[in-house]
Amino acid sequence: MNAQGLLMKSKSMYKNIVIFIVLLLLAGCSATQKTALKPSQKAFEQEDFIILLALRAEQVNEYNASSSMYNTLYEKSGKKEYLYRSLQNDLQSKNDEKVIKRVDEITEGSFSDYKLIRLKILALSRLGRLEEAKTTAIMLVELSDESNDYLIVSNVYIRLGKYNTALKYLESAYAKDFNEKILDTISVLLYVNLDRKKDAIAQLESHTLMHGCSKTICTRLISFYSEQNNIDGLLSIYIKMYAQHKDVKIANQIVQIYGYKKDYAKLMDFLQENQIDNKLLLQLYIQEKKYKEAYLVADKLYEETRQIKFLGQSAIFEYEGASDKNDNKMHESVLKKLMKVISEEQNPLYYNYLGYLLIDHEIDIKKGMKYIKTALGYNPGSEYYLDSLAWGYYKLGNCAKARKIMNKIMKIEGASSEAEVIQHNKMIQMCKPKKKKGKKK
Repeated sequence: MNAQGLLMKSKSMYKNIVIFIVLLLLAGCSATQKTALKPSQKAFEQEDFIILLALRAEQVNEYNASSSMYNTLYEKSGKKEYLYRSLQNDLQSKNDEKVIKRVDEITEGSFSDYKLIRLKILALSRLGRLEEAKTTAIMLVELSDESNDYLIVSNVYIRLGKYNTALKYLESAYAKDFNEKILDTISVLLYVNLDRKKDAIAQLESHTLMHGCSKTICTRLISFYSEQNNIDGLLSIYIKMYAQHKDVKIANQIVQIYGYKKDYAKLMDFLQENQIDNKLLLQLYIQEKKYKEAYLVADKLYEETRQIKFLGQSAIFEYEGASDKNDNKMHESVLKKLMKVISEEQNPLYYNYLGYLLIDHEIDIKKGMKYIKTALGYNPGSEYYLDSLAWGYYKLGNCAKARKIMNKIMKIEGASSEAEVIQHNKMIQMCKPKKKKGKKK
């Protein structure tokens, strides 16, 4: 016997054993409890044990056995909860005809128990007896006037293809308590079945303005906007959702859309306001040449991560973003950071920047040139490092060496178009050696 056959056999054995145990237990039970009991109040000795057996039967998909046990519990206790559970198990086992028959026998045409009528309507609908389901559902909603019953009627009309009538019932239900699940059904009906896409979106958007952007409503709007490739609509909904839920995944969607739109100004504002991705924010500030802002973000990233590269970037952008490039206090701060950086990371970029700063502001030209030469040791052909070295010789008054290096730079493809290189070349070509002071006689 294969595995499936063994499984079916074990289930059948389980079912027979369970029913046998229940019969033995019930054989010794007292007469059926007629008085009304609270749900928590025991009706007979074995009640809890039979409940456990019924629950276990549900777990192993033995719905017929479970239905039988819950029905017995109902008959012994009179508790309606057991009756509903019994009928639900009948529906699970697709015994729809049985459900209809049982409900009719119990209610005898009465609509006093709405739960039973709802189960009957579901069974009728599943059997395709839609006209009977419709008639019953209309009678139910007229009596109950409950939102869920309007939804039941509308579902029957949708099955019948009468979408406008279904819509009327749904809108009546929605008007009662602005239930978002009902509105979601309305939007799908409008968008898909009635091809009223603008109306579907308008109703959802109106709901968000009055009642907020719940996950259900906003997710539906996202699906509609995605289908229409409405980027601005998607962005507006994601922003609303993020404002309520602060979900990182939603934030990432917002970042991607701003990037797609190349709206870097709003992207930077969003990142700055919500502190979501400071690394990306730093790159955007650099890209947009917002060096003062880049310095502050790099400084913060260094404090958070202690990664030396962020300290290096903080130093560079503190200088580049300074309104006064000759501020001595700023020089001290930048030099201190760069010295720490090169003590931990031998990166030619920082050697060059440190050296050039010392040279250009004539803080210590010779020391600056040593750092430049260290940078050139890593990349001897770099026009930027060579330019810094030539500038050092110029500052020292060694025009010949400065010109020699600058002439070499100007032969490098692309170097002659750099604004700073052009300016340095112009000044170096006009360079005149500094006269040595004569000795006093």
